[in-house]
Amino acid sequence: MHPHSRTKTRALALSLLVIALNNFGNLILAYGMRQLPETVSANPLDYIRAMLHPFVALGIVLLVGWLLTRMALLSWADLSFVLPVTATGYVLNMALSQTFLHETVDARMWTGAILITAGAALAGSASTKASLPGRQEDGPR
Repeated sequence: MHPHSRTKTRALALSLLVIALNNFGNLILAYGMRQLPETVSANPLDYIRAMLHPFVALGIVLLVGWLLTRMALLSWADLSFVLPVTATGYVLNMALSQTFLHETVDARMWTGAILITAGAALAGSASTKASLPGRQEDGPR
């Protein structure tokens, strides 16, 4: 397999992981926050107590994983590749929130998420190369 296509395959696999960690991290975090007996106020102690809830803590861990994975992905691939690919997460996020959190997602919201995803894909379709680490293909970034 050509090194460039191997890098692109890795970038796509990492993109899927970024999407999954972001969406499931947000889903679990939102679920955990809804399990708290009170709403979180401006008091910093409320946030510390909230972070100790198991679902909130798991959501935070997944979102930290998302951040680290996204950083790795951005070291492998161009931003113009990463953003369009990960924009599919908007549609997945709406489906997860509707299915598991029983949120009302109307046709206007679905249309907006689909348009955002389609627009990002269209914008990114001109440049979808994954760059090799340590190699400056287009000059400084």
